[in-house]
Amino acid sequence: MSILNRIRSVIDLISSDLYRYTGKISLKSFLSTYFTTPGFNYSVWLRICADFDSIPMKYLLLNKKLRFGIDLNPGMNLGRGFYIGHFGTIIVSPHAVIGDNCNISQGVTIGVAGKGESKGVPVIGDRVYIGPGAKVLGKIRVGNNVAIGANAVIIKDVPDNAVVVGVPGKVVSMDGAGDYILNVT
Repeated sequence: MSILNRIRSVIDLISSDLYRYTGKISLKSFLSTYFTTPGFNYSVWLRICADFDSIPMKYLLLNKKLRFGIDLNPGMNLGRGFYIGHFGTIIVSPHAVIGDNCNISQGVTIGVAGKGESKGVPVIGDRVYIGPGAKVLGKIRVGNNVAIGANAVIIKDVPDNAVVVGVPGKVVSMDGAGDYILNVT
């Protein structure tokens, strides 16, 4: 892919993330959101580092990681329209897959767990809301349009449109993520 196409791709991804935060795409909304919203600031550098792998870029992302407490690997499979609700202690395995238009709140861990065949990382579908403090662990699939409640621990597959709460996570309704996912791209 040419450098110009790579730049366009990164701008497209950053624009889709910006739209999730503001509901619009403009230079003014970009600058305002970049300088006032740590989650968006981090995701901008994450998107840049994913396409332009260099030592200075990795250093800048490391700086953001330490400053905001967000640890996402630029090599991970991350969909469009990513939204970090609040910064602070967000840890995602570099092998996890996160779909389009997903929200992650503070204190979330998405990581490796299990033994034998169940050892692995989650695959998160599109339009998924993950509430504060939630843990999504192991070789599981979280369906599309799912809401995961605060402090839930998810260790088994979650069907599409589910609302999951508790430890371990249990489906309490099939109302989906609903109003938790706004400004979908």
